[in-house]
Amino acid sequence: MTFFQLQRFFWVCAGTPVAMIERYPTEHSKYLGIGATIFFTALFAGLSGGYALYFVFSGSSFAELWALLFGLIWGLAIFNLDRYIVSSINKSSKGLKQFYQASPRLVFAVLIAIVIARPLELKIFDKEIHEQLRARYLSDQQQRIVKVQYSFREKYALELQQIKNYQEEYDRLSGDVNRLREELKQEVFGSRTSTTSGVAGYGTYAKNKEEVVKSKQVRLEYLAAQLASLQQYMNSQKAAEGLNNQMMLGDESLDRKAASAGFADRNWALGELTHSSNDVSRSSANAVYFITLLFITFECAPLIVKLLSNVGPSDVDIRETESRIISQLTNNSFLSTNRTVREYRLPGSKIGVRRARKYLVNKRGGGRQG
Repeated sequence: MTFFQLQRFFWVCAGTPVAMIERYPTEHSKYLGIGATIFFTALFAGLSGGYALYFVFSGSSFAELWALLFGLIWGLAIFNLDRYIVSSINKSSKGLKQFYQASPRLVFAVLIAIVIARPLELKIFDKEIHEQLRARYLSDQQQRIVKVQYSFREKYALELQQIKNYQEEYDRLSGDVNRLREELKQEVFGSRTSTTSGVAGYGTYAKNKEEVVKSKQVRLEYLAAQLASLQQYMNSQKAAEGLNNQMMLGDESLDRKAASAGFADRNWALGELTHSSNDVSRSSANAVYFITLLFITFECAPLIVKLLSNVGPSDVDIRETESRIISQLTNNSFLSTNRTVREYRLPGSKIGVRRARKYLVNKRGGGRQG
């Protein structure tokens, strides 16, 4: 594409008739800049919209195709809006009146810039958003595990309390059995203590202690059987309730989940990143604000250029042409040529032509008779 063709393309983007711009060489550069700004704003809008929709359809086999299609449609829509906004500014107005006319368009341009900037900001801060999402998903998993465990404990409170009681009794009884076995050993070997007779051999005291150990041992075995049965039951219930499937996510799982996060999650992460109180977040927030301001300036640039520029020859020509056409179309004189054309010469109608000719013949004939 040659420079002349590229220049004509940007003139078309500016929204002013190309034939009007070509008449006045002093207007070429101005409309070249306005058209180029409109075009590149639409280009950034298309990239931004396509990137946003890519995350909406993330994981789908047609995600790239939908992103490309939506990006093209969104870019064309923004291009059409910007082109209309710029071309609709009337340079014939004076002073603040021109600014008042353009103020709604400026507000609309700011809104477009904010919408365009957000998806691109998500891409720029992709690494920081990734880390923020990792921290969120890890925290969510911890809270989920705590919630499931609390619900399980509430549901099986009676069984869990029984296990606790059996375990406490088992631990206490196990200690007693170990202590009694040691005393029985000392009694048999004749070691004198506060709990032994000091008489060696398997006497009456030794038999009594052995009976006590046996009775406690029976109870100990019963408690062990009960604990094993209850533990088996609780393990089966944990599996049925899905409690065993609740576990902390590893680094690879967190990375995969953060990489496949949707647009809403990423937008939330960027908001959290810019509203936290630490130094890194404040720095990121400032960067986000400056990027948004940059896009606002970029989007408003064509409007500002046209508002600040002096009235050019093309503006005067357009104003005079519009005034002349409006004056002709609103002329209500019965004998005017425009009235005749509009009343008798309907497009594509032969009857209208014949009526017009008949009217003109009668008019001339009447004049001669007079």
